Amino acid sequence: MRVLLTGGAGFIGRHVLNELLACGHEVRVLDSLRDDVHAGGKTAPLKAELIVADVRDPAAIDKVLIGVEAVLHLAAKVGLGVDVSDLPDYASSNDVGTAELLAGMARAGVKRLTLASSMVVYGEGVGHCPQHGAVRPAPRNERELAAGNFEPPCPHCGHPLETALVGEDTPLDPRNAYASSKVAQEFYASNWARVTGGSVAALRYHNVYGPGMPRDTPYAGVAAIFTSALKRGEAPKVFEDGRQRRDFVHVRDVAAATVRACEAHRDGVRAFNVGSGTPRTVGDMAAALAQTLQGPKPIVTGQYRLGDVRHITADSSRLCADLGWTPAVAFNDGMAELARQ
Repeated sequence: MRVLLTGGAGFIGRHVLNELLACGHEVRVLDSLRDDVHAGGKTAPLKAELIVADVRDPAAIDKVLIGVEAVLHLAAKVGLGVDVSDLPDYASSNDVGTAELLAGMARAGVKRLTLASSMVVYGEGVGHCPQHGAVRPAPRNERELAAGNFEPPCPHCGHPLETALVGEDTPLDPRNAYASSKVAQEFYASNWARVTGGSVAALRYHNVYGPGMPRDTPYAGVAAIFTSALKRGEAPKVFEDGRQRRDFVHVRDVAAATVRACEAHRDGVRAFNVGSGTPRTVGDMAAALAQTLQGPKPIVTGQYRLGDVRHITADSSRLCADLGWTPAVAFNDGMAELARQ
Protein backbone atom coordinates (compact mmCIF):
# COMPACT_ATOMS: atom_id res chain seq x y z
CA MET A 1 0.00 0.00 0.00
CA ARG A 2 1.25 3.52 -0.82
CA VAL A 3 0.97 5.68 2.29
CA LEU A 4 1.75 9.23 3.33
CA LEU A 5 3.19 9.58 6.84
CA THR A 6 3.12 13.12 8.22
CA GLY A 7 5.52 13.88 11.04
CA GLY A 8 7.52 10.84 10.02
CA ALA A 9 10.87 12.34 11.05
CA GLY A 10 9.77 12.70 14.69
CA PHE A 11 10.14 10.38 17.66
CA ILE A 12 7.02 8.26 17.16
CA GLY A 13 7.01 8.87 13.41
CA ARG A 14 10.36 7.14 12.87
CA HIS A 15 9.12 4.03 14.64
CA VAL A 16 5.90 4.06 12.62
CA LEU A 17 7.98 4.41 9.46
CA ASN A 18 10.09 1.38 10.40
CA GLU A 19 6.94 -0.63 11.08
CA LEU A 20 5.36 0.39 7.78
CA LEU A 21 8.47 -0.62 5.86
CA ALA A 22 8.74 -3.91 7.74
CA CYS A 23 5.15 -4.65 6.70
CA GLY A 24 6.00 -4.05 3.04
CA HIS A 25 4.33 -0.69 2.49
CA GLU A 26 5.62 2.07 0.21
CA VAL A 27 6.03 5.21 2.30
CA ARG A 28 6.35 8.91 1.59
CA VAL A 29 7.18 11.13 4.58
CA LEU A 30 6.07 14.74 4.99
CA ASP A 31 7.72 16.69 7.82
CA SER A 32 8.31 20.40 8.35
CA LEU A 33 11.39 19.75 10.54
CA ARG A 34 10.29 22.55 12.84
CA ASP A 35 13.16 24.02 14.84
CA ASP A 36 11.66 23.36 18.27
CA VAL A 37 11.68 19.63 17.50
CA HIS A 38 14.60 19.28 15.08
CA ALA A 39 17.56 21.45 16.05
CA GLY A 40 18.40 23.70 13.14
CA GLY A 41 15.71 22.11 11.00
CA LYS A 42 17.83 19.00 10.48
CA THR A 43 17.16 15.31 10.94
CA ALA A 44 18.95 12.00 10.57
CA PRO A 45 18.43 10.24 7.22
CA LEU A 46 15.21 8.29 6.75
CA LYS A 47 14.66 5.00 4.94
CA ALA A 48 11.98 6.59 2.78
CA GLU A 49 11.31 9.58 0.55
CA LEU A 50 11.22 12.76 2.66
CA ILE A 51 9.36 15.88 1.56
CA VAL A 52 10.22 18.86 3.78
CA ALA A 53 7.07 20.94 3.84
CA ASP A 54 4.28 22.07 6.16
CA VAL A 55 0.85 20.44 6.28
CA ARG A 56 -0.60 23.95 6.19
CA ASP A 57 0.70 24.40 2.61
CA PRO A 58 -2.06 23.30 0.18
CA ALA A 59 0.30 23.10 -2.80
CA ALA A 60 2.68 20.82 -0.90
CA ILE A 61 -0.23 18.66 0.26
CA ASP A 62 -1.51 18.22 -3.30
CA LYS A 63 1.95 17.16 -4.42
CA VAL A 64 2.63 14.59 -1.70
CA LEU A 65 -0.81 12.99 -1.99
CA ILE A 66 -0.33 11.95 -5.63
CA GLY A 67 -0.67 8.18 -5.84
CA VAL A 68 -1.31 7.79 -2.10
CA GLU A 69 -3.89 5.27 -0.83
CA ALA A 70 -3.86 6.06 2.91
CA VAL A 71 -2.59 8.77 5.26
CA LEU A 72 -1.11 8.41 8.73
CA HIS A 73 -1.22 11.87 10.31
CA LEU A 74 1.27 12.33 13.16
CA ALA A 75 2.49 15.88 12.45
CA ALA A 76 1.58 18.12 15.39
CA LYS A 77 2.81 20.58 17.98
CA VAL A 78 2.86 18.64 21.24
CA GLY A 79 3.33 19.51 24.91
CA LEU A 80 0.86 20.98 27.38
CA GLY A 81 0.45 24.54 26.27
CA VAL A 82 1.04 26.22 29.62
CA ASP A 83 0.48 29.83 28.58
CA VAL A 84 -2.29 31.63 26.73
CA SER A 85 0.32 32.82 24.23
CA ASP A 86 0.71 29.16 23.13
CA LEU A 87 -2.86 28.97 21.83
CA PRO A 88 -2.32 30.40 18.32
CA ASP A 89 0.52 27.99 17.53
CA TYR A 90 -1.49 24.95 18.65
CA ALA A 91 -4.52 26.11 16.68
CA SER A 92 -2.45 26.83 13.58
CA SER A 93 -0.08 23.85 13.65
CA ASN A 94 -2.58 21.20 14.69
CA ASP A 95 -6.05 22.38 13.75
CA VAL A 96 -5.38 24.37 10.57
CA GLY A 97 -2.76 21.82 9.55
CA THR A 98 -5.22 18.96 9.89
CA ALA A 99 -7.94 20.89 8.08
CA GLU A 100 -5.60 21.59 5.14
CA LEU A 101 -4.55 17.94 5.01
CA LEU A 102 -8.17 16.75 5.01
CA ALA A 103 -9.13 19.23 2.30
CA GLY A 104 -6.22 17.95 0.22
CA MET A 105 -7.27 14.34 0.79
CA ALA A 106 -10.74 15.22 -0.44
CA ARG A 107 -9.29 16.78 -3.60
CA ALA A 108 -7.07 13.74 -4.19
CA GLY A 109 -9.78 11.18 -3.41
CA VAL A 110 -7.79 9.60 -0.56
CA LYS A 111 -10.32 8.08 1.85
CA ARG A 112 -8.35 6.37 4.61
CA LEU A 113 -6.95 8.29 7.58
CA THR A 114 -5.14 7.10 10.69
CA LEU A 115 -4.93 10.04 13.11
CA ALA A 116 -2.50 10.30 16.02
CA SER A 117 -4.67 11.64 18.83
CA SER A 118 -3.92 11.56 22.56
CA MET A 119 -5.22 10.53 25.95
CA VAL A 120 -5.21 14.22 26.88
CA VAL A 121 -8.62 14.54 25.21
CA TYR A 122 -10.15 12.95 28.35
CA GLY A 123 -8.82 15.51 30.82
CA GLU A 124 -8.98 13.84 34.24
CA GLY A 125 -11.02 10.99 32.75
CA VAL A 126 -13.33 9.37 35.27
CA GLY A 127 -13.11 8.59 38.96
CA HIS A 128 -15.25 6.49 41.24
CA CYS A 129 -17.03 8.02 44.22
CA PRO A 130 -18.46 5.61 46.83
CA GLN A 131 -21.63 7.70 46.96
CA HIS A 132 -22.05 9.01 43.41
CA GLY A 133 -20.41 6.28 41.34
CA ALA A 134 -18.54 7.19 38.17
CA VAL A 135 -17.98 10.96 38.01
CA ARG A 136 -15.83 13.40 36.11
CA PRO A 137 -13.34 15.08 38.47
CA ALA A 138 -13.67 18.84 38.66
CA PRO A 139 -10.89 21.02 37.19
CA ARG A 140 -7.91 21.18 39.51
CA ASN A 141 -7.77 24.12 41.88
CA GLU A 142 -4.47 25.98 42.13
CA ARG A 143 -5.03 26.85 45.78
CA GLU A 144 -5.46 23.15 46.62
CA LEU A 145 -2.43 22.19 44.56
CA ALA A 146 -0.29 24.80 46.30
CA ALA A 147 -1.40 23.32 49.63
CA GLY A 148 -0.28 19.86 48.50
CA ASN A 149 -3.79 18.51 48.01
CA PHE A 150 -3.26 16.80 44.67
CA GLU A 151 -6.12 14.31 44.51
CA PRO A 152 -9.19 15.70 42.72
CA PRO A 153 -12.29 15.19 44.88
CA CYS A 154 -15.78 14.21 43.84
CA PRO A 155 -17.40 17.37 42.42
CA HIS A 156 -20.64 16.56 44.27
CA CYS A 157 -19.56 15.64 47.79
CA GLY A 158 -15.83 16.28 47.99
CA HIS A 159 -15.02 12.65 48.82
CA PRO A 160 -11.67 11.34 47.49
CA LEU A 161 -12.10 9.49 44.21
CA GLU A 162 -10.81 6.07 43.28
CA THR A 163 -9.10 5.92 39.89
CA ALA A 164 -10.65 4.03 36.99
CA LEU A 165 -9.58 2.96 33.51
CA VAL A 166 -10.81 5.27 30.78
CA GLY A 167 -12.66 3.82 27.79
CA GLU A 168 -13.12 5.48 24.42
CA ASP A 169 -16.73 6.40 25.20
CA THR A 170 -15.68 8.61 28.11
CA PRO A 171 -16.83 12.20 27.43
CA LEU A 172 -14.07 14.41 26.10
CA ASP A 173 -12.84 17.07 28.50
CA PRO A 174 -9.73 18.87 27.17
CA ARG A 175 -7.97 20.90 29.85
CA ASN A 176 -5.02 22.48 28.07
CA ALA A 177 -4.16 23.92 24.66
CA TYR A 178 -2.71 20.70 23.27
CA ALA A 179 -5.73 18.69 24.40
CA SER A 180 -8.12 21.18 22.81
CA SER A 181 -6.25 20.97 19.52
CA LYS A 182 -6.40 17.17 19.57
CA VAL A 183 -10.16 17.20 20.13
CA ALA A 184 -10.48 19.62 17.22
CA GLN A 185 -8.42 17.30 15.01
CA GLU A 186 -10.76 14.41 15.79
CA PHE A 187 -13.84 16.52 15.04
CA TYR A 188 -12.42 17.80 11.76
CA ALA A 189 -11.60 14.24 10.76
CA SER A 190 -15.15 13.14 11.59
CA ASN A 191 -16.55 16.00 9.52
CA TRP A 192 -14.34 14.97 6.59
CA ALA A 193 -15.39 11.33 6.88
CA ARG A 194 -19.10 12.15 6.82
CA VAL A 195 -18.75 14.30 3.71
CA THR A 196 -16.38 12.07 1.75
CA GLY A 197 -17.30 8.58 2.97
CA GLY A 198 -13.78 8.19 4.28
CA SER A 199 -12.63 6.16 7.27
CA VAL A 200 -10.86 7.45 10.38
CA ALA A 201 -9.01 5.53 13.07
CA ALA A 202 -8.22 8.02 15.85
CA LEU A 203 -5.49 6.53 18.03
CA ARG A 204 -5.43 8.08 21.48
CA TYR A 205 -1.84 7.49 22.50
CA HIS A 206 -1.09 7.31 26.21
CA ASN A 207 2.35 8.08 27.66
CA VAL A 208 4.73 6.95 24.94
CA TYR A 209 8.37 6.24 25.77
CA GLY A 210 11.29 4.41 24.21
CA PRO A 211 14.44 4.81 22.13
CA GLY A 212 14.75 8.06 20.24
CA MET A 213 12.79 10.15 22.73
CA PRO A 214 13.76 13.83 22.52
CA ARG A 215 15.73 15.03 25.54
CA ASP A 216 16.05 18.42 27.18
CA THR A 217 13.57 20.06 24.85
CA PRO A 218 9.97 21.28 25.32
CA TYR A 219 8.95 18.03 23.62
CA ALA A 220 10.76 15.70 26.01
CA GLY A 221 8.48 13.30 27.87
CA VAL A 222 8.87 12.67 31.57
CA ALA A 223 10.86 9.47 30.94
CA ALA A 224 13.41 11.34 28.82
CA ILE A 225 13.68 14.14 31.39
CA PHE A 226 14.33 11.65 34.19
CA THR A 227 16.89 9.74 32.10
CA SER A 228 18.76 12.92 31.17
CA ALA A 229 18.99 13.96 34.81
CA LEU A 230 20.26 10.56 35.91
CA LYS A 231 22.92 10.50 33.21
CA ARG A 232 24.13 13.86 34.50
CA GLY A 233 24.42 12.29 37.94
CA GLU A 234 21.39 14.17 39.23
CA ALA A 235 18.33 12.81 41.02
CA PRO A 236 15.19 12.88 38.88
CA LYS A 237 12.73 15.47 40.19
CA VAL A 238 9.19 14.17 40.46
CA PHE A 239 6.32 16.65 40.53
CA GLU A 240 3.45 16.56 43.03
CA ASP A 241 3.79 13.51 45.30
CA GLY A 242 4.85 11.10 42.55
CA ARG A 243 1.60 9.14 42.78
CA GLN A 244 0.12 10.40 39.53
CA ARG A 245 -1.08 7.37 37.58
CA ARG A 246 -0.27 6.99 33.89
CA ASP A 247 -0.19 4.26 31.29
CA PHE A 248 3.36 4.12 29.94
CA VAL A 249 3.39 2.37 26.56
CA HIS A 250 6.48 1.54 24.52
CA VAL A 251 6.93 3.34 21.22
CA ARG A 252 7.32 0.10 19.23
CA ASP A 253 3.96 -1.06 20.58
CA VAL A 254 2.47 2.29 19.56
CA ALA A 255 3.97 1.97 16.07
CA ALA A 256 2.58 -1.54 15.68
CA ALA A 257 -0.88 -0.37 16.76
CA THR A 258 -0.77 2.58 14.36
CA VAL A 259 0.16 0.49 11.36
CA ARG A 260 -2.36 -2.19 12.30
CA ALA A 261 -5.10 0.45 12.41
CA CYS A 262 -4.01 1.78 9.00
CA GLU A 263 -4.20 -1.70 7.52
CA ALA A 264 -7.34 -3.00 9.19
CA HIS A 265 -9.72 -0.09 9.84
CA ARG A 266 -11.57 0.72 6.62
CA ASP A 267 -15.08 1.89 7.55
CA GLY A 268 -16.46 4.79 9.57
CA VAL A 269 -14.93 6.72 12.44
CA ARG A 270 -13.52 4.82 15.41
CA ALA A 271 -11.38 5.88 18.36
CA PHE A 272 -8.86 3.52 19.94
CA ASN A 273 -6.92 3.93 23.17
CA VAL A 274 -3.30 2.84 22.82
CA GLY A 275 -1.86 1.92 26.20
CA SER A 276 -0.11 -0.94 27.93
CA GLY A 277 -3.13 -1.76 30.07
CA THR A 278 -1.01 -1.63 33.25
CA PRO A 279 -1.18 1.67 35.17
CA ARG A 280 2.01 2.90 36.85
CA THR A 281 2.83 5.98 38.86
CA VAL A 282 5.26 8.64 37.73
CA GLY A 283 7.24 7.80 40.85
CA ASP A 284 7.40 4.16 39.72
CA MET A 285 8.98 5.22 36.45
CA ALA A 286 11.53 7.48 38.13
CA ALA A 287 12.49 4.74 40.58
CA ALA A 288 12.83 2.13 37.83
CA LEU A 289 15.12 4.37 35.79
CA ALA A 290 17.20 5.32 38.83
CA GLN A 291 17.67 1.66 39.71
CA THR A 292 18.59 0.69 36.15
CA LEU A 293 21.11 3.53 35.85
CA GLN A 294 22.35 3.07 39.43
CA GLY A 295 21.74 6.75 40.02
CA PRO A 296 20.45 8.81 42.94
CA LYS A 297 16.96 8.15 44.21
CA PRO A 298 14.17 10.40 42.87
CA ILE A 299 13.31 13.58 44.73
CA VAL A 300 9.61 14.31 45.16
CA THR A 301 9.35 18.09 44.84
CA GLY A 302 5.69 18.92 45.41
CA GLN A 303 5.85 21.21 42.37
CA TYR A 304 2.92 21.16 39.97
CA ARG A 305 1.64 22.47 36.66
CA LEU A 306 -1.98 23.55 36.55
CA GLY A 307 -2.44 22.08 33.06
CA ASP A 308 -1.39 18.58 34.17
CA VAL A 309 -3.98 15.94 34.99
CA ARG A 310 -3.68 13.86 38.13
CA HIS A 311 -4.56 10.43 36.80
CA ILE A 312 -5.27 9.14 33.31
CA THR A 313 -5.02 5.46 32.45
CA ALA A 314 -6.32 3.57 29.45
CA ASP A 315 -8.65 0.74 28.75
CA SER A 316 -7.16 -0.52 25.47
CA SER A 317 -9.38 -3.57 25.12
CA ARG A 318 -11.16 -2.15 22.04
CA LEU A 319 -7.89 -2.02 20.11
CA CYS A 320 -7.07 -5.57 21.15
CA ALA A 321 -10.52 -6.91 20.28
CA ASP A 322 -11.18 -5.02 17.04
CA LEU A 323 -7.72 -5.00 15.49
CA GLY A 324 -5.97 -7.94 17.12
CA TRP A 325 -3.21 -5.81 18.69
CA THR A 326 -1.50 -6.59 21.97
CA PRO A 327 1.41 -4.76 23.64
CA ALA A 328 4.65 -6.72 23.48
CA VAL A 329 7.20 -4.72 25.51
CA ALA A 330 7.13 -5.22 29.29
CA PHE A 331 7.58 -2.12 31.47
CA ASN A 332 10.83 -3.20 33.11
CA ASP A 333 12.33 -4.25 29.77
CA GLY A 334 11.32 -0.95 28.22
CA MET A 335 12.81 1.05 31.08
CA ALA A 336 16.07 -0.86 30.81
CA GLU A 337 16.22 -0.22 27.06
CA LEU A 338 15.48 3.48 27.53
CA ALA A 339 18.22 3.77 30.13
CA ARG A 340 20.76 2.21 27.78
CA GLN A 341 20.18 4.55 24.85
